[in-house]
Amino acid sequence: MKGSTKARAEEVARASYGRLLAILASHDHDIAAAEDALAEAFAKALEHWPLRGIPNNPEGWLITAARRGRIDAARKHARTKPLEQHADYMARSDQHDEIPDERLSLMLVCAHPALSSAIHAPLMLQCVLGLSSERIALAFQTRPSTMAQRLVRAKSKIRDAGITFERPDRDALPDRISTVLEATYAAYSIDWMLFPDGRDLSREALFLADLVAHLSPETPEALGLSALISFLSARQDARLKDGMLVPLDEQNIGLWDHRMIDHANRILANASVARQLGRFQLEASIQAVHAARATTGTTDWEAVAQLYTGLNALFPTLGSRIGQAAAIAQARCAKDGLALLDQLPTRQVANFQPYWATRAQLLRDDAPQQAKPCYDKAIALCTEPPLRRWLEAQAATLKLH
Repeated sequence: MKGSTKARAEEVARASYGRLLAILASHDHDIAAAEDALAEAFAKALEHWPLRGIPNNPEGWLITAARRGRIDAARKHARTKPLEQHADYMARSDQHDEIPDERLSLMLVCAHPALSSAIHAPLMLQCVLGLSSERIALAFQTRPSTMAQRLVRAKSKIRDAGITFERPDRDALPDRISTVLEATYAAYSIDWMLFPDGRDLSREALFLADLVAHLSPETPEALGLSALISFLSARQDARLKDGMLVPLDEQNIGLWDHRMIDHANRILANASVARQLGRFQLEASIQAVHAARATTGTTDWEAVAQLYTGLNALFPTLGSRIGQAAAIAQARCAKDGLALLDQLPTRQVANFQPYWATRAQLLRDDAPQQAKPCYDKAIALCTEPPLRRWLEAQAATLKLH
């Protein structure tokens, strides 16, 4: 019983942490205090559930326990707020047949413009998913103590400024949703090859993206991000072989998660209904073309190149311009791809590893002598061991004579 109870408590925590925290913190904007109360409630669940059985509504049980814990804490510490102010707050704890889902409101609070953009993604990972500051610090390449301090300061600012757990006005909502999406993508984009728990973090970010899409289905870009991360996650098991990176066009499609690909295609189709094209929808469309190789056996590189052209016309980045060059090289010839790379600002690409890796690949067949220093530069700039091994293998097979 104890083992199953613990597993059930962990399941509830995984699925409902953000919902419960948002409800608890919405009363007085004190996320830190709500976290403490929720932690105590989970501890009480592990104490009581094995003896009395798992309640029919575990979320309701937890929210009631946490709210009562906060009332007890207020009495014990004689806070300045009159206890009468908690009357409605406590009364609501017994009406818990339907637990409202306030996670989107919590994410909007975490991505509030009054907070530093650098803390948006870490704050969401902790508040919505319950990740520890140590784990978040590892992913963001920051000391645990530093990350913990930043998170504490952000929560204090939310409390002291009285930032409300409400959706902003219609005019302001798109910008706030965009910030949530950017922070979610930033969490996913943390390179899983660098960190022991990187793949777990990718799965958490996928959960966040799906959650935002579920809570905001009227936002095409929310659906686009969910589709994008789903396409990328579907190929997770095919990205490495014997500790070496496997390029996308060489991956074993038998290792792809085809159900997730179907899921991503459906979400992307739903996003397109609104006819409001955005960055994440375009990026998801590129990944959809790559995913189609699972059924066609080939990659439509011309379609990939055209999508990159559209992406760079609307939302240009250095990475997307390099992606366009690589796609055009595949669709047409290496010379055309190199011509695009030559148009990029020298200063911006000087220490940009993807530029040198792509340039090396486009030069390897026709100009191996020129490709060699590009490989050397890409290897020197590379921080991911699996990618470095692949680059070293590519460099070793150059026909220099």
